[in-house]
Formats: sequence, C-alpha cells, structure tokens
Amino acid sequence: MEVKLGFGAVPKPQYVFVKKDNDHCWYMLSDDKKQIPIYDRALTGVITGIEVDKKVENTFGPDEKINLFILADKPYIIQSGNDTYFSKSLLLSLDALTSEQLRNPLTIAVSPGDSNVVFCNIYDPVTYRSIDVSWDGHKEIDWQTLGQKVSFKINKTQNLNQELIQISANTTASEIHAVLIAQSDTYLAQLNWTPEQGREYLQQRYGKRSRLQLTDTEILDFIDYLKLQLT
Repeated sequence: MEVKLGFGAVPKPQYVFVKKDNDHCWYMLSDDKKQIPIYDRALTGVITGIEVDKKVENTFGPDEKINLFILADKPYIIQSGNDTYFSKSLLLSLDALTSEQLRNPLTIAVSPGDSNVVFCNIYDPVTYRSIDVSWDGHKEIDWQTLGQKVSFKINKTQNLNQELIQISANTTASEIHAVLIAQSDTYLAQLNWTPEQGREYLQQRYGKRSRLQLTDTEILDFIDYLKLQLT
C-alpha cells in the first residue's frame, strides 16, 4: 500500500457496516455519523485479523459483533451482528479456506437475500471462483465455537506471516527455507511422526515426497497444520 506524503485524512481504519437497502448492502459513516452508501458489491484485500463476539454499545444497548480486518487500498473493518446471516455465511466461508488461501488477497462480497437478509460470499480474485459452503445442518452449528475456531486459524496465520517477515529481514532465501525446515522438525518430533508418516502426508497434500521440495508458502502451511495437531 503506497504511503501518501503531505496533508490528508487521519490514517485510521475505515469501518464498513452491513445493512440491506434498496440499492446497496453496506455503508460507511461520515465524521458527522451520516450513512454513506457503498454501491459496489465487493471488497478485495488481504484479511489481517478477526474479532468475534466483540461487545459494542449502540442506541439499542449492548450488542455483540464480528469485526473482519482487511488491508486493501487502506485498512477496513467490516462489522456485522453476531447472529446475522452475513456473519454466519462469513464464518462458514472462512472455515472452508486453507491457511495458504488466507495469506493471499480475497474478495468479500455482499449478496442480498429475502427481506432484510444479506449473505456473504468469498471469492478468489485470481480464479473468480467462490468458496463453496453448505448450509446443511446450520441450525445445529455452535456458532460461538465456530467463531473461535476461525479466529484461531486467521490470527495464527498472521502470526506465521510475521514470523516469516522477521526471519527474512536478516537471512537469504535458502537460509529462510532451512529455518522453516528446522521449525517443522521441532513439531514433527513433538508429534512423534515417523519419516514415512511425513512423506505420506506431503505426497497426499502437496504431491511431493520431501520438505526440501516445498515452497516457502507450502512449508508454512505444513507448519500451520502441525501446530494445529499439537493443539
């Protein structure tokens, strides 16, 4: 994201709120709290974090929200109510994404439904494909647990990205890969995986027989998977 020098707006995240109207499904607030409609249906950027069960105060009293943090042309925070269809479809879509996909730009789109309902769809902006989710059995889903699971995955992915940035600041590409291999060695030992178990997983997941053949993104994804097994 390019930094503009000189006078300008205060560099703070822009909140985006979800609400179905005649010709738009979300809006921003001006400095004097007036609603500014957003007519575009989609926002593309990198997801940098999520807050679930965020307690906020509004004109009707305390409420719980989901805040999705996205870095695009500037930082955005999409806020929606915990019990809305938008939030539920957002969580289902995020749960279906892999850690590798979460490291790349994604498109968050609003889709109007019946009455005042707004759904969320997530797309891969490169392939134009949407993330398929199923609403089967959604009434039995523990949404609080799903929210915690998604939050853990997203925030863990961002921590891994920060680890890689810190490592890469003072090392070469080959040294970075060696450090990542060493990290995976530690987790494999803690899980008591045999070399054959590791090779079978790599072949099934990445179509490769050795960690040395993995890209940095793939080895990070592998480390992410190993960490998840430990928890």
